[in-house]
Amino acid sequence: MKHELPALPYATNALAPKISQQTIELHWGKHAQTYVNNLNNLIPGTPFEHASLEDIILKAEGPIFNNGAQTWNHIFYFTQFSPSPKAKPEGKLAEAIDKSFGSFEAFKEQFSKAAVGLFGSGWAWLVKKADGSLEVIQESNAGNPLRKGLTPVLTCDVWEHSYYVDYQNRRGDYVSIFWDVLDWKVIESRF
Repeated sequence: MKHELPALPYATNALAPKISQQTIELHWGKHAQTYVNNLNNLIPGTPFEHASLEDIILKAEGPIFNNGAQTWNHIFYFTQFSPSPKAKPEGKLAEAIDKSFGSFEAFKEQFSKAAVGLFGSGWAWLVKKADGSLEVIQESNAGNPLRKGLTPVLTCDVWEHSYYVDYQNRRGDYVSIFWDVLDWKVIESRF
């Protein structure tokens, strides 16, 4: 199976100035594409030659896992954005956030702390557990919550390449604008 990046649901300049066109072109068009290319070069002749990204995440190790998980993570990350996003969750997701964190603001604070405070490169995730409750977790490098039996709902990429063009070393500034481009309609559908 040849893996490909899907077309973004918005133009590369649509999230500017929060996330610049240059960042989208580098991060999505070059960096994420490199993971896809690497994965496609690694899997021929292996048990993962015809595997889905989810199967690769669950069963692979080493470079095949890293490139497969990073491909999946980046698709998940970029498809949750919109130039005209729904600003807050509603319905069952809003209820689950209130139940798990006390309020939307308390959730945002906990998630932002996890994103800003992750040492090195990785991802902050909002995940749904088997009992339907929500939790904020951190994953280093290519880590993905599917490997722990959790359902990913939302993620923030805190590898430096995701924000350095626009925010240099100010990860906190990047995390604060991250909330402004999230489309909760997309995130609700994942829940």
